[in-house]
Amino acid sequence: MHAMKNIQIRNVPEKTHSILRRRANAAGMSLQEYLLSMVNEAASKPTVEEVLRRAARRNGGRFRMRDAVADLRSDRDSR
Repeated sequence: MHAMKNIQIRNVPEKTHSILRRRANAAGMSLQEYLLSMVNEAASKPTVEEVLRRAARRNGGRFRMRDAVADLRSDRDSR
């Protein structure tokens, strides 16, 4: 079993805290549960930098510019 980690956020503005608490309540969740769901969602989506790094590591995928232009033109013409 993996140990769970804690995150603490300090100096949250009162207005921000109030809004988040209200949203958590509306969702039928504690503030802790609501914020954890937001953190999990953010962590599940790769950043643009991560996607670009993954794409850069891949081999192949080369194409000629004129082929790409022709494909785009063909796609636009078919609309």
